[in-house]
Amino acid sequence: MARADPLLACGAIAGPLFVLTFSIDGATRTDYNPLRHPVSSLVLGDVGWIQVVNFLAAGALGVAFALGLRRALRPFGGSTWGPLLVGTWATGLFGAGVFVTDPVSGYPLGTPGKLTRYASTHAALHDGVSFVAFMALAAACFVFARRFAGWGRPAWAIYSAATGIVFTVAFALSNLGFDQTEGLVSLGGLFQRIAITVAWCWLSLLALHLLRHDAPRQSTGGRPGAVNAS
Repeated sequence: MARADPLLACGAIAGPLFVLTFSIDGATRTDYNPLRHPVSSLVLGDVGWIQVVNFLAAGALGVAFALGLRRALRPFGGSTWGPLLVGTWATGLFGAGVFVTDPVSGYPLGTPGKLTRYASTHAALHDGVSFVAFMALAAACFVFARRFAGWGRPAWAIYSAATGIVFTVAFALSNLGFDQTEGLVSLGGLFQRIAITVAWCWLSLLALHLLRHDAPRQSTGGRPGAVNAS
């Protein structure tokens, strides 16, 4: 039975809105290369407010989704850590919007590939909250993989685990690129976009799954009342 839950719906729209906004914004920036430069660099420049608003909107929608997750899964047990980690990810997006990053990989034009130290406390906080947010979302994927396995939904367990692995590897490669590691500098932005898109796709599909189906119940080993492992 479908759930008419606006909080879960927030999770379905947050990812597509966030990715579409930074993709269009990046395509219109002079000297900005999406393959090389991070999404956070879009907060720099005269129209940086667009990405700031994008971060804040995604954060608000993500927090709402985390609350919806908690409410939808509460009756079925084992639902605390997953929503909490998703909420941490969303809160980190707020921080990424509030705290402006430093230039990196030569954007804006004329800036060095990597600064030897942070130019401001804001930049240090940006990197700090962003790192925590990324780690929280990776952990959420694995938490839900374990829960879905326990709920008797192997397809979702595998998908969640695979998302966590791809997300973590792509995130690590993007960081190496932004640190100016030879051979990865020109692809740092691409790897970051892979990580972000894969993760948001998982979150959006999770929201849609919960909107279209009853929340998962604990596996009962085939006894009456067990749910379908779809």
